[in-house]
Amino acid sequence: MKRSVGIIGLGAVGTSIAVAVLHSGVTDQLFLCDKNTNLAEGETMDLIHGESFYSTVSIKMASIDEMQSADVIVVAAGRAGNATESRLDLLKDNSKIIHEIGSRLRDYKGVIILVTNPVDVLTKVMVDASGLPAFKVIGTGTMLDTARLKQSIGDILKIDPHSVYAKVIGEHGDSEVILWSSIRIGGLPLDNLPHWSWDFREKIDHDVRYAAYRIIEKKGVSNHAVGFVTANLLKCIIRDERRILTVSHVQTDINELKDISLSLPSVVGATGILEVLVPNMSAIEKENLMHSAKILRAASEQLKEVI
Repeated sequence: MKRSVGIIGLGAVGTSIAVAVLHSGVTDQLFLCDKNTNLAEGETMDLIHGESFYSTVSIKMASIDEMQSADVIVVAAGRAGNATESRLDLLKDNSKIIHEIGSRLRDYKGVIILVTNPVDVLTKVMVDASGLPAFKVIGTGTMLDTARLKQSIGDILKIDPHSVYAKVIGEHGDSEVILWSSIRIGGLPLDNLPHWSWDFREKIDHDVRYAAYRIIEKKGVSNHAVGFVTANLLKCIIRDERRILTVSHVQTDINELKDISLSLPSVVGATGILEVLVPNMSAIEKENLMHSAKILRAASEQLKEVI
């Protein structure tokens, strides 16, 4: 049975996702769509010319209607932010774009991955516009923030980030929450490691929280790492890996967070979000999560005047 993926939006982020997906070998068919049809055709041609260097994949330009048969559709359409904007500053412009795309996916049967920022609020926009169940619309959420956290801790401790157990939850943005209390290295808390000092904490927090701003300031866009993130999430869905990932989706079963889209550790498989796990948190971490949720709820409320 052939596996297929569609990507809507072929700017820097969408193109990085396409390249990462091709190298992952996770799909047999790749559909590419952009409102700029010349861009979509050019990117399709360019990727096809690299066919000798990745697993066999059929790549074709497609409309949103034509990719309805795809197992997973990735939405990366929208404008990118600049170094002076927060992710929430993009809300007004990108919410209209995502709402329009979502309205055209009302009969879609697969899983949607939302990448466009602000990813948390726009994940809810996609759910509302498409009418799909919340568990079938997944934002990349804090997967990238979590990866940045692992890399930063691993760099300081001279340990491969794969061996760092750490998570960032809440908003993919300025109010994100690092779960310091549950970080483990080889099963040990940070306090038990001879080379760890809590003096590192402020720098790590700042580096993780504001990484995108620094990248955008230097090169104009943050795109490659989120490409890897999205390919990894796609693999988890298409192969039904049932992995626990810090993805964003509209919460339905947690009273304090009901109807807010934010990231919590979630079991992800072929049909989308299978289960949400509420982690153990310190009192301050839970307070910070509620603060993050409050910010996201307020941002969603603003959309009633926009859409």
